[in-house]
Amino acid sequence: MSFNNNSNSKNTTSNYRNQRTSVPKSRLIIGRKPLIEALNESTDIEKIFILKTATGDEIGTIKNLAKKRDIMVSYVPTEKLDRFTKVNHQGVVAIAGLITYQPLQGVIDLIVDKGETPLLVVLDGITDTRNMGAIARSAYGFGAHAIVVPSANNAAITEDGIKTSAGALEKIAICRVASVQQAIDTLRLNGIIVIATSLQTETMLSDVDLKAPLAVVMGAEDTGVSNYVLKTADHLVKIPMSEHFDSLNVSVAAGIMMYETFKQRQ
Repeated sequence: MSFNNNSNSKNTTSNYRNQRTSVPKSRLIIGRKPLIEALNESTDIEKIFILKTATGDEIGTIKNLAKKRDIMVSYVPTEKLDRFTKVNHQGVVAIAGLITYQPLQGVIDLIVDKGETPLLVVLDGITDTRNMGAIARSAYGFGAHAIVVPSANNAAITEDGIKTSAGALEKIAICRVASVQQAIDTLRLNGIIVIATSLQTETMLSDVDLKAPLAVVMGAEDTGVSNYVLKTADHLVKIPMSEHFDSLNVSVAAGIMMYETFKQRQ
């Protein structure tokens, strides 16, 4: 089977032009200097889009600042940027965040200073913003202190996600990290146990001591947690289910894990 690359390229360009962004203009940061100023002022930024072919010192500065703050950068064609605005974007558009991200270590320190036992939820590839919202709702409702999200391969926090969370995403601490691996390294340094669900284990959720300092990792909707998490988690657990079915929506699974943790801690 053969493909016409030129045709595919034209179709992609056409699709970008025909699609419209649903991001309110008030949340857009357009242009190189305005974005650099926003980054230097620690403005909360959800994501940065940079033209694939963009070059120059200012682009390098934006990339470095984004890396320092664990902000996801996506490299896109000009048609993608044109969806956001008709003004001269200089190859750069960013979306301002709806919430303020907290440093993971700072949140852990605050929990410990209060004399509380840490309970955090780590998202490992959750791509549906409504699932993120539903997970946040359960996490907040059952006493979790924070949700940890990697800067890449994870859903953005949107108005829909906040609505689904019933406002929980604005109440619970959200920590953005460079990667799940970095998050687990920080958790381990603080003596926090990491658990995740897997169908390849016989250990039931209720068999594990959830009263200890704990981080629960929830994986992608289609594939579950990453191989790294499967290899490094302190405990892999299974949620008991009917023999006729072995799959749950990730937000439902998160709710069950949060409830079991809450129950044990009571």
